[in-house]
Order: sequence, then C-alpha cells, then structure tokens
Amino acid sequence: MSITLDAKIPEGPLADKWDNYKENERLVNPANKRKFKIIVVGTGLAGASACATLAELGYQVEAFTFHDSPRRAHSIAAQGGINAAKNYRGDGDSIHRLFYDTIKGGDFRSREGNVHRLAQVSVDIIDQMVAQGVPFAREYGGMLDNRSFGGAQVSRTFYARGQTGQQLLLGAYQQMARQVGLGNVKLWNRMELVDVVVIDGRCAGIVTRDLMTGEVSSHSAHAVVLATGGYGNAFFLSTNAMTCNVTAAWRAHRKGALFANPCYTQIHPTCIPQADDFQSKLTLMSESLRNDGRVWVPANLDETRPPDQIPEDERDYYLERLYPSFGNLAPRDISSRAAKRAVDSGRGVGPLKNGVYLDFSEAIGRLGADVVKERYGNLFEMYERITGEDPYTVPMRIYPASHYTMGGIWVDYELMTTIPGLYAAGEANFSDHGANRLGASALMQGLADGYFVLPYTVSNYLAPFLNKPIPDTSHEAFKLAEREAADRFSRYLSIGGTRSPDYFHRELGKIIWDYCGMERNQQGLEKALSEIPALYDEFQKDLNVTGDGESTNQTLEKAGRVEDFFELGMLMCHDALDREESCGGHFRSEHQTEEGEALRDDDNFAHVSAWEWTGDPTSPNLHREDLAYEEVKLQTRSYK
Repeated sequence: MSITLDAKIPEGPLADKWDNYKENERLVNPANKRKFKIIVVGTGLAGASACATLAELGYQVEAFTFHDSPRRAHSIAAQGGINAAKNYRGDGDSIHRLFYDTIKGGDFRSREGNVHRLAQVSVDIIDQMVAQGVPFAREYGGMLDNRSFGGAQVSRTFYARGQTGQQLLLGAYQQMARQVGLGNVKLWNRMELVDVVVIDGRCAGIVTRDLMTGEVSSHSAHAVVLATGGYGNAFFLSTNAMTCNVTAAWRAHRKGALFANPCYTQIHPTCIPQADDFQSKLTLMSESLRNDGRVWVPANLDETRPPDQIPEDERDYYLERLYPSFGNLAPRDISSRAAKRAVDSGRGVGPLKNGVYLDFSEAIGRLGADVVKERYGNLFEMYERITGEDPYTVPMRIYPASHYTMGGIWVDYELMTTIPGLYAAGEANFSDHGANRLGASALMQGLADGYFVLPYTVSNYLAPFLNKPIPDTSHEAFKLAEREAADRFSRYLSIGGTRSPDYFHRELGKIIWDYCGMERNQQGLEKALSEIPALYDEFQKDLNVTGDGESTNQTLEKAGRVEDFFELGMLMCHDALDREESCGGHFRSEHQTEEGEALRDDDNFAHVSAWEWTGDPTSPNLHREDLAYEEVKLQTRSYK
C-alpha cells in the first residue's frame, strides 16, 4: 500500500490559511447537495453538530448511534467548560494567544494550521450555542461569565456550572432532532459500526450490527464521518463511560486508515481515587475546581492527623511551589505527574494512601460557602454521593486517571483520513491537541469540527462525484464485509471458554496502565509487548460469551470491543517504544530533566507517527508526517 501523508495545509500566512481555503474550495450548489448522501457515525458533539449542519445545507444524512438516544453520547459527561478567544474579561486574550497556548500545551507536537483554525472558529462556537439556548453562566450584568483552566493565564472558559458538556450536547442534539423531524436526517438507534467498506480505493459505506436483534446490514454513502470518540477505555479504569470503545476507529484502521500518535493519552489530574480492586470505572472531578481548590499533601511521610489538624507550615502546596506562575492551574500532564511523585514519595492521603488533597477551605473563607456552592455545587454533591465525605468541610481527595486521548485516526486539514471519502471528527481524530490537551478544548474541537470545518471541507471531495453513480449495498464488497462481521461474532459465541470479556479487559487494562500509563520506559514497554500477545492468545482460546447473537447481548458486544482494545493496546506500546523522548502526556522516564520534567527531542521526533495496519497487530508499519512551524518557535515548555 503506497501512502503519502499530505496534510493539505493551505498556502499563505497562518492567520489567513482557513479563509484562503474557504475562498478556493470547490462548491456544490443547494439543488445538487440533495444528490449526495453522508453517513455520520456517533452523535456526540462532533457527530450531532455535523448532522445538523450538513442536513441544514441540504445533504442527505444518516446518523448512527449505538445508544438508545443520541443524548446518551459521552460528550454529556464533560463538566468544566469550553474555550473560546472572546476576550470578554479584557485580560489580554486573543485568537493568537489561544492558538499559542494550545500549541504549547500540546508540547509542540501538533499542526500549526489545524490549531490556528480551531482558535479562529472558537469565537463563533459560543455565539452558535447561545443562539441555540445553551444556558452559559452569566455575570451580574448579563454578560457571559468566564473562568480559568490549566495551561492559560487568561479566563477564556465558558461554562454551565459543572454540566457544560450536557448543556452543549442538548443544544446540538435539538438542532439534529429538528432535522430528523424535517426528514433530512435518518436516525439509526442501537446500531454499532462493525466494519468500513472500501471500494476502488474510496470509502463506500459501513456495515452495522443491530444491538437488539443481532442483524448485520450494510449502508452505502458518498462520504462517511466517524465521530465516535476516543479510546481511553483501553486502560479499563478510566473516566469514560463503560461503553466507550475504539471499534469504529479500529475497523477503519484495519481497512487502511492510518492511526496517529496512539501513545498520546491524557491522564486527568482531578479524579476520585480508586477505592478497591473491583471498581469498574473512575469519576472525574472537573478541572474547573482548581480555580478555587488548592492541591496539597502533608509534608511529613508519617502523617496520620486529619487534614484540618495539619498546620499550614506542615503542608506542601506542591503545584504552587513548583510552578508559581500557573500554580494549581498547571496543565494536566504536569499536574498529574506532580501528584504521582507526591504519592510515590509516601505522602499520599486517604485510606489507601493513593490520593492528594484538593482543599477549598481558603476559598470558602474568602468567598463564602454560598459562592463556592453556586460555582461548583453539583460537583460537590456528586463527590459526596460517591465518597460519603462533605467537601465543604473536608478536602476532596483526588488522583490522576485516564481521561482523553490525543491520538486517533490520522486526518489531513480537511479532516479526511487516508481512505478517500472517510472523515474523522472530534476525539476520534488526532489533529489538534498534540501530546497533551488543555482543559476545555475537547468540547471546542468537537463543535468546531462539526459546525464549522466539515461543512466546508466535505464539498471539496464531493463536487467531482456529481451525477456519478456510487456502489450500493448489493456490491460484493458489502456482502463480504457482512459475512466477515457475522463470522466474527459467531466465533466469540463458539469459543466456549471460562473467562468473561470483562476479565480480559481488566487484565489488559492493568498491563497498559502499568507499562504505558503515566510513565513509560523501554523495559516496561517491551514487557507489555510480550504480555499483551500472550493474554490475547488466551482471550481467543478461553473467552466465554453467554447467550446468543440474535437478541440483546451486551457480553457479545463487549467481546468485539475488547478484541479491538487488544490490538490497539499493542499499537499504543509500539508507538510509545518508538518515540524515544518525553512530550506532554507521553513520559518516558529515560528522557527527563533533572527536575523531573519532560525532555523532548525535536531533532528526531518533531513529527506525527502514523501507523499502518499490516494484518499482524504485533508488527505495524510506521509512517511519519514532519511538523513544520512557521509562527511558533520550538522551546522548552515552562510553567514556572
């Protein structure tokens, strides 16, 4: 397979690239848009906004979700806010500053062109969502309020208490639902993508499995958009919903879509620590809490007193000490590693000594409990329900956990994958965050891709296909994909072993977390690359799936998703082993400064690692896209 990684970055100065692109794109007139059919897989922020906008433009749209309702997409779980360079606070923000903060936050491992476009359209996203009724927080005078997030020294994060993702998703969903009602979007619920179909070198459609009946069916289209989220559940314990998976992206990868930077996974510093070995997921506490909460651990190793009895001079506010310019709002990767060092030193807190304190006593004393409750009330309630502790009187206990994935399907400037006609949007692609995502930028990217990027870029691909026939589902390639999918699920049912998919998922996740989690090294990664194939072999021989394949069977669904996680897990470790540097969320312990910070190697690794499926998950093929910087000067990242 001959692959050329052409990012298709437009000509001209960085600030003009997106405008130049739009002025020179190929167009499809309104009457002709009705002749094109686009499939959108996933109905979170990226998917729902893409469906709404593409249908509003006149395209035929079919939307697929494996949920009973599009509103159950995992975008709903985002808490803290969405970034935009509106400069409402008059504190020096600008499109360029948001662009630079995002590039720097990603440790100089993202494309300038994509990131500048993201910053540029961010200002329109807020207006769009306000017009759709999203109840952003407002100041006393009625202006939209802002707060700060990690990695920035300005207040650019718009929020709706601790429910920002939910409110934004409801806004995008209602516009999508309007198009469903008008007949412009056909919605398929409880349908899971199980394969991508490629005919004559271009994406011709998808194969799905009905989760209620087990029926496998095909759907053809002129273009397909994958908006299916990230792969954080590869670690088993993560902040993701338990149904989040990599299957759609991985099936596309197996058909020729390169997978980029899979080792770039984000560990969120503000999660409730694991309580026991039988836990099935972890709970996120919004990064917004670090605006008013102070992070600390006891200074003494053998400290046993309750936190309120530990004097100030015997507390180590380590983020404020190590990073005085940013303090408790240091970026996620840096804050997470600092917490890990504190716990590893023996100063962890809580019953299992596996957390650090996030303390609001100073803020409550300064602002009053009512103000703190107004800002974070629902988050405090959630914490108390889970832990049984009142965070108004006892500091929260937090610890890092797997949260978001910066890696994903490789896409060019148009969000097209290496399979022509197949696009990837939102967290499913790799494009905007480099090696570390700044908080409140995931919602920004999802809505930017769906509302303001794909509607422009898709016409560039579709225009030449006007009035040209496309393969329909009677084509042999669709029938072959259907048979292969049906055989795959029959195989799971026929193994007849003794272990459930959850058992294998938990064991796999532990290997990936231990050796490819917050800290990696050559020895550990090589160990993982010997243990994962062995466990995968056991999975193929000892898997036990109860029930049948002709009705709702969540164990059968899980088996398919876990197999994809096995193959992805190997690729994550290969990628981490190949990248002999530390950058952002990818921390190789062999490559660090004397102060324990990430040590990049710009001479050898200022590139995107894009991996090709070879048919053997143990030996993927690497392609590189060199990163060229016109506006940004590469420098050591510092938040001190």
